[in-house]
Amino acid sequence: MRILADENIPLMTISELRRQRYDVWDIHKAGQKGLLDVEVWARAQEEGRLLITTDKGFAQYRSIDHYGVLIIRLRQPNRYRIHERVMWAISHFPETEWRGMVVTVRDRVVAISRYAREANR
Repeated sequence: MRILADENIPLMTISELRRQRYDVWDIHKAGQKGLLDVEVWARAQEEGRLLITTDKGFAQYRSIDHYGVLIIRLRQPNRYRIHERVMWAISHFPETEWRGMVVTVRDRVVAISRYAREANR
């Protein structure tokens, strides 16, 4: 699976995803920190990548077709808690399910939205 890791995703998470053989493009390491959200979104879509972020603003794309969005929203985030939630979500949802899906992982709740391709044709 191809993944775009937004700048707030911990390096330990990116390393673990790569160890599991995911193709991860890391905004921070690529020297692209500070990209506008629209630029991040465009890159993820152009390259067919699941976007992993802590930015709730990306939930706005749930009504259009895309390659998947994982949003981590924790009350007191730290790299260990973000890492744990990302790895849980990646292992919980198969690669084939991410297309058109927005998953928001909170402290105790997981919200899932799916783009209905058939309903929007």
